[in-house]
Amino acid sequence: MFTDEYFMNQALKEAQKAFEKDEVPVGVVVVCTNRIIARSYNLTETLVDVTAHAEVQAITIAANSIGGKYLDECTFYVTVEPCVMCAGALFWAQAGRIVFGASDEKRGFSKYSGAILHPRTEIAKSVLENDCSLLMKRFFAEKRMDQ
Repeated sequence: MFTDEYFMNQALKEAQKAFEKDEVPVGVVVVCTNRIIARSYNLTETLVDVTAHAEVQAITIAANSIGGKYLDECTFYVTVEPCVMCAGALFWAQAGRIVFGASDEKRGFSKYSGAILHPRTEIAKSVLENDCSLLMKRFFAEKRMDQ
């Protein structure tokens, strides 16, 4: 049996890929019956698409993987708290569980309303919070140095 920490480490690997592509380093893995069925990271710069967040990409991949749009038996491991847009998409997908690492005080969904998620969606937070937070801090520190 794998742990939340194991799967969050897998999500961190996806976030690292985003970091290396100069994308905001958010990574996601989607797990169903203890197996990863989707992996993704932010692609907004690459695709020139403001909706190409890691969670949105992962929803599409996971739905295609299981052959259905409802992901109520899936767990989403996200390195950073989903934004309102992604929380809305996770609502419509009826995500069974969302586990995130670092909170996002500026743009995270919980700043606005926890009710934006599906009522049956379970939430776990602060899993590998320091590792997830460090990658984001490093990314934005480097961005400030480049200016």
